[in-house]
Order: sequence, then C-alpha cells, then structure tokens
Amino acid sequence: MKLRLTVVLLALCAAMSVGAQNDVSLSDSLKEVVVTGTGTQHLLQDAPVQTEVITGKMLRNYAGKSIEDILGGLTASFAFSQDDMGSQMQLNGLGNSYILILIDGKRIHGDVGGQNDLSLIDPQNIEKIEIVKGASSALYGSDAIAGVVNIITKKHHDEGLLVENTTRVGSYGDVRQHNGLALKYGKVSSYTNFQLQHSDGWQNTATEHTEGSEPPIYDSRNKTVNRHTNWQVAERLTYTPTDNLELYADGSTYWKRIYRVSGKYPHYDVKTWDMEYHNGSASVGGKWKCNKTDYISLDVDWNRHAYYYYYTATTLVEDYEKSAGTIYYPYFPYLPDQKELQSDQQRTMANLKGVFTLPAENRLSAGLEYRYDWLKAPTRVDGGKASDWTGAAYVQDEFNLIPWLNITAGLRLNVNEQFGTKLTPKVSAMLKPGNPWRIRATWSQGFKTPAIRELFYRYVRQMSGTYLYLGNKDLKPQSSNYFSLSGEYTWNGLSVTVSAYYNKVKDMIALVTIPNYQAPDEYILQYDPVKTRQYQNIEDAKTYGVDVNLSYSWKEFAFGAGYSYLDTDANSYDTTHDKIKEVVIDGMAHHKANCFATWNHKFTTDYRLGLGIYGRMSSKRYYQIDGNGKGYQIWRVATTHDIGHSKKVTWRVEAGIDNILNYCDRTPHGLHLGTTTPGRTVYASFTVRFNQGKKLNNTYKSNLNSRQNDEQD
Repeated sequence: MKLRLTVVLLALCAAMSVGAQNDVSLSDSLKEVVVTGTGTQHLLQDAPVQTEVITGKMLRNYAGKSIEDILGGLTASFAFSQDDMGSQMQLNGLGNSYILILIDGKRIHGDVGGQNDLSLIDPQNIEKIEIVKGASSALYGSDAIAGVVNIITKKHHDEGLLVENTTRVGSYGDVRQHNGLALKYGKVSSYTNFQLQHSDGWQNTATEHTEGSEPPIYDSRNKTVNRHTNWQVAERLTYTPTDNLELYADGSTYWKRIYRVSGKYPHYDVKTWDMEYHNGSASVGGKWKCNKTDYISLDVDWNRHAYYYYYTATTLVEDYEKSAGTIYYPYFPYLPDQKELQSDQQRTMANLKGVFTLPAENRLSAGLEYRYDWLKAPTRVDGGKASDWTGAAYVQDEFNLIPWLNITAGLRLNVNEQFGTKLTPKVSAMLKPGNPWRIRATWSQGFKTPAIRELFYRYVRQMSGTYLYLGNKDLKPQSSNYFSLSGEYTWNGLSVTVSAYYNKVKDMIALVTIPNYQAPDEYILQYDPVKTRQYQNIEDAKTYGVDVNLSYSWKEFAFGAGYSYLDTDANSYDTTHDKIKEVVIDGMAHHKANCFATWNHKFTTDYRLGLGIYGRMSSKRYYQIDGNGKGYQIWRVATTHDIGHSKKVTWRVEAGIDNILNYCDRTPHGLHLGTTTPGRTVYASFTVRFNQGKKLNNTYKSNLNSRQNDEQD
C-alpha cells in the first residue's frame, strides 16, 4: 500500500509539471553554481559530474531543525536511524564510513560509535548543500566510496556589523539556539557563531526485547532517544591584504552530554553513566588568486574528538592495566561526577591545491594531501593507543573535445602507512545534444583503508543482553568500481533527472556475527556475551539502483518529488560451515521517496507568507540481527513568515507540524526501528537580523535576491 502511494505521488507531481510547463520560467536551482563534483565552479546545468543541490530557498521553506532532518526530508537517497551513538546515516546502500561529509570543502571530524556527529553542523548557518553520489571524484579519496555531501555555509565578509539570533522551540523540550556576530574593520573580518541544541528525549515503547525463551520485559525505562544537550562556539578570522590574497584562521569548541535514565531492571536497563563528548578544532590557511580563474590554496587543520563516561552512581570498573593477560579481573570504584576516558581521537591534515587554466579549453586541478590519525582508548584498544597516516597526490583535467562534450579525467595516488600504495582513476563525461538535454556518465575507482577503530577497537553494548564488538587486525583495504549513467531534461521550470548506478565494493568491511568460540578466550570470560560481532572483509558487495528527481516551479508554486530504488548483493565466508553465504547490508531499503509542494506569496511590502507540505517514505529496512525496521511515511506542514523589509533589521517566524498523521514505531527496545520519530510534533522559531554597514551583508543580500526571484516566479 505504501509503495503504491509513493508511485501515485510521483506520478501526480510529474503530471502537474507537464500540464503547466508553458506558463513558467527556468527553475532557480539551475542557476546555482556548484563546486563539489570537480572542485571547480560550474553552473548546475553544466556541471560535468551529476550533482544534487539543496538550495537556500529549499532550506528556508523547509525550516529543518537538523542536518538529518534536512537530508531525510529533501532527498530520497538518504536514510537515518538516529540513536545515542550517532545518526547511522546511509546513502544508496552504503553506511556512514563510506560517506564523506564536508563543511566548505573540509572533512568533518567527530566520531560517535563509528558515526559522524552531525550536530556539529549548525543548520541556521547553511547556505546550500551539494551532493555527489558514488566514488565519482579523484579529489576526495578515502571515505568517499558512497558519495560526498558538501555543506556550504553562509559567508559574512562585507563591511559593517551583523547581529543575528534564531530561537526555535518544539515538542519534547526541543530547543535550538543560534547566534551570530559578524564584524569587518578594514581588511580584517570576523564571524563568531554559537549554537545550542537540547531535547528532553522521548520513549516510543516501554517493552524490552529479550533473547532466547525469556518473555519480553514491560515497563522498561529505556528511552528511544535520551535527553541530550550540546553547544558549540566557533570563530573565523579572515585577512585580505590584497585583492588576490586571502588568509584565515578559525577554531571551535564543542560539548555534548547524553543523559541516560536508570531503569529498575538490573540486568537490562540500569545505567550508571551518562555519555559526554568534548571536541576542538583549529585551522589556518590561505588562497592566492593568480588571475580571474587560477588559484593556489593551502589548508592545515587539527581536530579532536574525546568521548567520556560521566558516572552518575558509584560503579565498579575493571582495572584493565592490572588485569591484562590474567583471568582475575580486579575492580575499583568510580564515584558520581567522575569521568572515564573512552576514546580520544585526534586528526591532523594538510592540503595543498592548485587550479590552472591551460590552452585548448583545459582546466587542471592538482594537489597533495597528508593525514595523521591518532587514537587513545585505554579500555577499548589493546595497548591503549594506535595511530595511522595516509598521504595522497591527485591530478584532474577538465577539457572540451568539442563544444557539446566535456571530459573530466583524474588520477589519485594513495599511500598508507600499513597498506602501501594504490592508484585510483576516474573518468566522467557530459554530453549536451541539445539545450534541454544533458547526459552524464562516470566510471571511478575508490580505495579505503581500514579505520583504526575497525582494526583495534573493542566495545560492549548492554541492551537485551551483552553484545561484544571486536576489531580485526587482519582486515584488508577496500576498493570499489563505480559506474553511473544519468539523463537530465530541463525546460521552462521543469527539471527531470534519472540516474542509474552500480557500485561494486571488493573486500567490503562490515560487522559480522561470529560464534563466541572464535573470539579471544579472555573476552568471553570477561563479558560472557549473548552475541559477538567482528569487523570482517565481506567477500564482495554490490549496490545498484535508480534515482529519479523531478522539480517544477509555476508562478508562486513549486513542486518536487524524488524516488530511490536500491538493491544489494553481498557474500561473506562462513567460517563455521566453511562456505560462502549471502548477508544483508545493514539498513538497506528497496524503496524510498520524498515529495513537496510549496507556495510563497507577498501580501504587502512588510509581510510574505510561505506554505509547504512535505512527505517522505521508506519501505522495510533490512538488518543481519535484531529484526528489520518497519516501512513508514511521514508528512509535514511548514509555514514561514517574513515580517518587515529594511536594510538594517529583518524578522522571520517559522512554525509547523511534523508527522501530521502521528505515526510512531512501537518496536520493542533492542530491535531495529524504521524511524525514531515520537509521533506528531509542533515547532516554532523566531529570527531577527540587524545589519549596519556600508554594504549589505551577504546573508541579507541572499535573502533579498531569493525574495526577488520568488516574485519573478
């Protein structure tokens, strides 16, 4: 029934587009300038590599509270299973470790249970989002086998003073706070950003799944999403001594606490510690423009992510240093308010890049990268510490053999401390047979060495019994071959894109359930696990599917829809039965879709209304253990109210209802959910911006231009 509804919605959006296409102008999104696919600027409709864009206008209409909310609601290719240990993000069948998240072209750092902490991203400071799927670029290397998501932030370089405040509140104690202060004096500019996020959490069910023949436990106090708070302060200083040279320095500090309830069932849900995270970052760099098109840039950055247990009751903890290599495990107590370091991950990166225009319609990009990873985890890594370094050199050339054919070819040389060297090529082509049509094709190889966590880490999860997770020092690097073919048609406000892809990953690393007797004896004696899971190389894995996107604008209306079909095929060697067996890539769903319809109308000079309805759907999600996630559909109504129109002060109110049909997944704790939504929720936010200077601030100009474009539509 849900699949039929999805198909009907997509067909309806397509019919609305075709039926009125003679009355509209070209969609604003086609005028977007994108950089992620090639590292160089192109109009979206002429980008050599297929790029999906979530524009600033879409972000303002949707008014999402988080990056997970935005990506899940505005694209069909993403899936999330958010919990205390991270977002559990997936793109076209591959999980978080295969998706590279960038902020203004820089890698995000903040690992939580193997997942990036996406709450590091302030949704109020996003200008647009660019998405490139598959290992379709030689520029980014490791972590980009499934794709690249580039979060492009708002820029504040104009003269004068900008002060902005956004306060958002919602159901279940949800509070989001954003403050920004931009200053410019002469050749020096500064932007200070503060964000705070808080939720009281919620409980979708009081039933606890139990292993074996035990009956389920009722009245569990475990929450679906626990109460949590995080805040971040970031500063960026920019100095432009000449028109051709820009130097910068930036840094941030971040804190997060997840408050876990203490239940009444000792074996299943007693929690004696909260989880606390401390992040820090510092960067310096510069960009020298050789001329209007060529430049050289250098960036050096350091990031830290530290994860602690914050004890809330007296707790006996094993003394790992004294117990190493013995069967007797001495313990000592941690008292309330004491902390125990679980992991301290630090990363240092340097990137030198140049872009040069060559004769005969060639544009060359070349660069060098160095990355050093260091991990300290006294209770989770044998020996307590581990490190790894990777270097890379890359080159890419964009050239037009003939006016209607662009070829982009690249080559990347990867060098890793433990796994040696590997060359990965990439070729993309864009054919323009006629103005409304674009045809793009890509072949690319990817290469990814095992992460430190996958090699050395071990940890225990206490829920419905004890689960032991183990690293594997015998892992091999992963490689991939990615193929894609897409066709795009754009005319008079109608845009239709169909993309087919095939991604084959060799030696894919995944968590596999193994018999307890295959784990080290000391771990079995120590933890007595119900299940043991270990990172292993799957023999081979394939993901393939089709993505369809439609968008259409007509006067004050805009419509859009997306559909993603996915299938996977993975095989793993079963050591117990000495044979190859089929396994599921965790989190895979065959069908996902989204759709939206928006209306924006200017009633007076001082008041503009935006109204939107959004839907997202997913079929069943498959997992190796702990059951499958149920299919679902979630609908949302959002309104925006722009009040006042002056060069110095602007106001904006946003209000809406999420999950208007009140769907809630009541699957017992310990099993997989299709979605963690608590049901129907409401939200409201208020934004005020004050700008005073010789020039309009970029943020104000962006909003003003968007309003003018809206009025033209």
